[in-house]
Amino acid sequence: MNKLIIVASVVVLAASSAACGSHNDGDSSSASILGPSSTDARGGGGGGGKPGGSTGGTGTLTFSMVTDSNANGLPNWGDQVTFTVATTATTEPHVNLTCSQNGGVVYSASTGYYEGYPWPGTQIMTLQSQSWTGGSASCIAKLYYFSGTSTTNLTSISFTAGA
Repeated sequence: MNKLIIVASVVVLAASSAACGSHNDGDSSSASILGPSSTDARGGGGGGGKPGGSTGGTGTLTFSMVTDSNANGLPNWGDQVTFTVATTATTEPHVNLTCSQNGGVVYSASTGYYEGYPWPGTQIMTLQSQSWTGGSASCIAKLYYFSGTSTTNLTSISFTAGA
């Protein structure tokens, strides 16, 4: 029950203060949503995590558009996105999406991607915030899970959200 309260608090805090900080956990695995890489976001294995650590499983993270305002097939400011996840590491995977402009975080959201997650509506993320009122931003989505009081990263994908 305590874990659920902590997760709920994190989600509410992230939603209400989208631009109040940055997150850097040393995860160096990333792949572009525009093309495969060695950590192929559309079907590759896990990786990442902190140096010298182990993920204890694999994971995939697939990006998809929910709304595409200009119908160009690419993420842009104001569009809505979601993710499809698969992992052998946990039954409760989460995704954190962080977008930055000029080195400052302008959007950050974290949510669970598993059956029974109490706020499934948060799995659709709108690429805008009070701090992000327009323009392009560099974004990274990380697939992770909770392990006690810490998190373990499985994989990530990065993309640029256009103006």
